[in-house]
Amino acid sequence: MIFQFPALLLALLGLPVVWWLLRATPPNPRQQAFPPVAFLARLRAKRSEAVRSPLWLLLLRCAALALVICGFADPYLPGASTMPPGRGPILIVVDNGMFAAADWAERLTTAQKIVDDADRAHADVTLVRTAPRPPESATADEQRPQPAAMVRQMLDTLRPEPWPSDRAATARLLSALPKSHYGAVFYLADGVATHDDAAFASALQALGTVRDIRFPHQRALALAPAPAGGTDVVARLMGIPSGQPRDVHVMARARDGGMLAVTPVTLPAGAAQTDVHLDLPAEIRNRVDSLNVQDIASAVTTVLLDESDRMRPVGLLSTGAGDTPLIGALFYLRRALAPTSDIHEGTAARLLSRPLSVLIAPDGSLASAETRQTVRAWVEKGGTLIRFAGPALAGGTHDSTPTPDSLLPVPLLDGARQLGGSMTWGVPQKLAPFDTTSPFHGLSVPQDVTVARQVLASPTATLSEQSWARLADGTPLVTHAALGKGEVILFHVSSTADWSNLPLSGLFVSMLQRLTEHASGVSTPADTTVLAPAMTLDGEGIAGPPPSYARGLKSSAFASTVVSPEHPPGLYGPGNGRNALNAANHLEPLQTEASAGVLTDPAGQQPDTVLGQYCLLLALALLLLDAAVVILMRSGLGRLGQVAAVLAIIAASTPQAQAQAQAQAQAQAQAQAQAQAQAQAQAQAQAQDSASSPPPSSVPGAALETRLAYIATGHDDVDTASRQGLQGLSSFVNARTSAVLGQPDAVHPDTDDLSFYPLIYWPITPDTTLSPAATAALNRFMAHGGILLVDTQGQDNTNGSEPDQPFAGDASGTHAALQRATAGLLVPPLVPMTDHHLLAHTFYLLHDFPGRYAGQPIWVAREGDAENDDVSPIIIGGADWAHAWAVDAQGNTPYSVVPGGADQRQQAYRFGLNTVIYALTGSYKADQVHVPMLLKRLEDKP
Repeated sequence: MIFQFPALLLALLGLPVVWWLLRATPPNPRQQAFPPVAFLARLRAKRSEAVRSPLWLLLLRCAALALVICGFADPYLPGASTMPPGRGPILIVVDNGMFAAADWAERLTTAQKIVDDADRAHADVTLVRTAPRPPESATADEQRPQPAAMVRQMLDTLRPEPWPSDRAATARLLSALPKSHYGAVFYLADGVATHDDAAFASALQALGTVRDIRFPHQRALALAPAPAGGTDVVARLMGIPSGQPRDVHVMARARDGGMLAVTPVTLPAGAAQTDVHLDLPAEIRNRVDSLNVQDIASAVTTVLLDESDRMRPVGLLSTGAGDTPLIGALFYLRRALAPTSDIHEGTAARLLSRPLSVLIAPDGSLASAETRQTVRAWVEKGGTLIRFAGPALAGGTHDSTPTPDSLLPVPLLDGARQLGGSMTWGVPQKLAPFDTTSPFHGLSVPQDVTVARQVLASPTATLSEQSWARLADGTPLVTHAALGKGEVILFHVSSTADWSNLPLSGLFVSMLQRLTEHASGVSTPADTTVLAPAMTLDGEGIAGPPPSYARGLKSSAFASTVVSPEHPPGLYGPGNGRNALNAANHLEPLQTEASAGVLTDPAGQQPDTVLGQYCLLLALALLLLDAAVVILMRSGLGRLGQVAAVLAIIAASTPQAQAQAQAQAQAQAQAQAQAQAQAQAQAQAQAQDSASSPPPSSVPGAALETRLAYIATGHDDVDTASRQGLQGLSSFVNARTSAVLGQPDAVHPDTDDLSFYPLIYWPITPDTTLSPAATAALNRFMAHGGILLVDTQGQDNTNGSEPDQPFAGDASGTHAALQRATAGLLVPPLVPMTDHHLLAHTFYLLHDFPGRYAGQPIWVAREGDAENDDVSPIIIGGADWAHAWAVDAQGNTPYSVVPGGADQRQQAYRFGLNTVIYALTGSYKADQVHVPMLLKRLEDKP
């Protein structure tokens, strides 16, 4: 046994003094009530004798005091010492590259054990890291021996780096150290081989006998980006070949850190890598921002995805005739687009009913005037059309100035230019290098790609500016022109191999990918553009802002760059053209590192056994036992309850019970720490991603969060009440349900997109009218599941006396306005709503539905729309709910309710909440309507 503070043992010399004090001080006298005092008065003691504590009790108390003294002296039993016999400082070489993060906690514990042994041996320690250090943290005296206490501080701040170890540089550093100077050399290896292992091992062995401490290399895994060539292959799992298969799970996460998918992956026995497949719909896959291996937090097991990994929706316009297999107009387009695009085929009407990045029209697919008109309208709204030439386009007659209906970017000459064949003098032309202004700039032009036939553009003053690709003789190959908010692009060759072998080349794939990204707003930087770091990963794969030592990268050098302190893994470039630099981008197959010395298993390094806490716990148990004995001596068996309580405390204070409690506490603390670390990492990644890639300003707020909306009337007082009312209702819903509603929006149906809103509140004023465009928009809104809440805001005394008017009792003049406004709407047959309707119990059970005014009828569809979950698409009433829901900036309710009372306003809020839940969830509570009948049937059964 060894004591950390042996000087405290001098306190044991005071035990004789304690013994004497305990012997000299008698125990407290026992008190006993005994009335016959007269008998006691006649007693005469012949001899007076002092009562002393029993010997065993004195020994018990002295033992407790001795244990307290020994406990504060911090004794421990040393484990297996890592120090070999000999004198001199200790050298510790630690692999802290990107593969060390997998077992970093065990690696750090082993290093601390070595430093503790060196401290007890009064030896200094030299700590050497194999991973390059960032420039701002590098020190010149790293190779100098340091006191063990200082090395402990260095280990506390040591972290794995997100780049590989540089054993060549470490070998040079070790070669500069004095030979035969170190008493022991320890190497904490990551087990992954590099090209410089031989020089490193030689330099290490020259310093003394090396103990090569190996950690389980089965965890040395890497996740590398997948090469292009498969729609569902997103990454490659790499590992050191092993005799047993290894099963892991790869997690796909969104920008906000949320889990989108988890896919199991098995690395077969003896294999160095395997593909990671992610079978997700394109819409969900495009939300994946990162992949990482579950339970292994490191940069090398994390893959960041950039814009080039997105599956862009691409439409292929059918030609009307059957597409010939293997040689048809769409065959090469499908093959070229399949790895990077979500392909849809069909007619123009079918394709343009969904979002598309580009629409590709092969030769002959735009022959119909109706099709051209449909496509033209789509392009003018911002779409991108890619056309291909062919016999149909070459055989047509073209105007000197193309009309918008022709969907041609430049005027064309009639016929086609023949560059090769037995009847021509010309030879097939090669492609010229791409201009710097072209989206194809930077693509390598193969020398074997030639064009034998093409349609020619008519010479114009702007033809050069409109040309993105040319042949070697300068004739345009790809031209473009703006049309409205969109763009038309023309390949002057066909999409088959009849006119050119371009569709057979890899250049064709790259050109289509560039055009798809160009249409999606993704910028392609020039070769000389410096891509600044926007977000980087640390050694544990946690995203954060780039460190000060991170440097930008030239676009031309990005693809060949290996991660380093100057270029850590992360995202580089502007928000519309981010490029992912991953730690495993250029990783070679993993192999086991050769031994640099005597192989040592870290599991054999027995830690020291600390005894101080057990001494203190045992002392406490003895003192509690002393207290129990004293209680029994004073009161006998009358206080067994107190004695039992003391014994229970003693049992809980034993080392075994304390160890179990400590283990449970540590397990809970570790679980909480892991949960907090994960939440913090996700929050940090979300904050960084949000800061680095904010949504475009053109994206409506309702597309990013759930919002309610109201139709603007042009009356400031009505619109203010509508806005305050929906804001108050949203706050009420947020406080009482798990729904999260944002700020309400004012909408104009004839211009705004209503598809983002589940519920639209429409206050009717006497001058309310609807344009045909607004009527059509509201009809589409209701047909696609939206709910229109129409409120006439009170009583109409003008028509109130007419018994045949179903909406009598509305505000003055609003009855006629309601009839005008709903004249063009597809309103289903309506019936009065009762408390048996589904809307009356979607959240609260309601029997009346007041707003600012009570007693107003509510009209709903007699039968819900079966295509929209049997939900009434329209609700019409006159209770003036917005004024009852309204809350101003100070949190007050500015409008009174009639006849009044807090209960009426509360009921109005509850009706509004039920309506929101009805709009969000549909008829999920419809089965409750049948509960009374089911209960009655159960009662009727014998």
